[in-house]
Amino acid sequence: MAFIADALSRVKPSATIAATQKARDLKAQGRDIISLSVGEPDFDTPDNIKKAAIAAIERGETKYTPVLGITPLREAIVRKFKRENGLDYKMSQTIVGTGGKHVLFNAFMATMNLGDEVIIPAPYWVSYPDMVLLCGGSPVFVSCSMKNNFKLAPADLEKAITPRTKWLVLNSPSNPSGAAYTRDELKAVGEVLKRHPHVWVLTDDMYEHLCYGDFEYTTIAQVVPELMDRTLTMNGVSKAYAMTGWRVGYAAGPESLIKAMDLLQGQQTSGTCSIAQWAAVEALDGSQAHLPVFKQAFQERRDLVVSMLNQARYITCPTPEGAFYVYPSCEEALGKKTKEGKVIATDEDFISELLMSEGVAVVHGTAFGQGPNFRISYAASLTTLEDACTRIQQFTGSLT
Repeated sequence: MAFIADALSRVKPSATIAATQKARDLKAQGRDIISLSVGEPDFDTPDNIKKAAIAAIERGETKYTPVLGITPLREAIVRKFKRENGLDYKMSQTIVGTGGKHVLFNAFMATMNLGDEVIIPAPYWVSYPDMVLLCGGSPVFVSCSMKNNFKLAPADLEKAITPRTKWLVLNSPSNPSGAAYTRDELKAVGEVLKRHPHVWVLTDDMYEHLCYGDFEYTTIAQVVPELMDRTLTMNGVSKAYAMTGWRVGYAAGPESLIKAMDLLQGQQTSGTCSIAQWAAVEALDGSQAHLPVFKQAFQERRDLVVSMLNQARYITCPTPEGAFYVYPSCEEALGKKTKEGKVIATDEDFISELLMSEGVAVVHGTAFGQGPNFRISYAASLTTLEDACTRIQQFTGSLT
């Protein structure tokens, strides 16, 4: 259609949203569907945060806010980075957006020129490459194999860097794999980046508080302080505080970049919802008592899902360090036939037949840039997950 911008021809719909909608449609038709395709905690927003939002409404905090965010929230962001990450930022180095996706998009839009390259380790969150394409850049994918726990190898990063490289995107813990970088792994990546001063780092830390066992979370500006003046550290309240619908993301970075993002956002959305921002102040500054409860529940769910999937025929499932996803391989199922005689040729075939046969909705790995795998979100009750994994075992057990 000639009326539509050419830029939109370079992007595709979100595979995670598409999988979730397909599951909804089948459920509406009366099918017994378990949807494990959406990346959203099943917990409710903690009460102290909801009460803070109600109090803000009652105080009349319902007007336009500054583009960069309300002062109390930006001050809370400064405190959070100091307290939890050992990072010293000034308030002038912070920005609040309408969700993490908004912050990421604006960072790209404010910095990208036609032909600039962005290194994206695969598997990756589905929106990264499309954001880059919309902003006129070129995504450069670096495969991170299951043998390397889906993490970027320093040698592979070195090979991917060119004079046109503008950004490296680091997501830890990762959506879709749940993989999280150790301090030593971040140091090794940082050593490569120190040799290439034109490359900036966009670190997506949205799942920071969802790490399990004795894993110690760190972010790259904390581990390699030499990179701080070219790192945008992005985070938000969506996952750890069960506030996906509140739409609050934030970031801190060099003042020149924040000013550019401020200029862009001022002509785009202006400030984030006032009530949501006051709720986010309480999320960052208030009680964190819910966090160990969330973590314990997610770890139990992870362990159940990993155990049951590894008992399924033709499935290999690594144990991730964080987030609430697993990213099992279905490579051994390729070439097998369903009871109806359909050949499983790809991971997309696998998840499609799983949905139609057993009513379990997941997302195929090639949508995240690396297959043959599939992503399961274990943000669901243990009972639901056990049922879903039993159905997956039944499905793979029926393949011949």
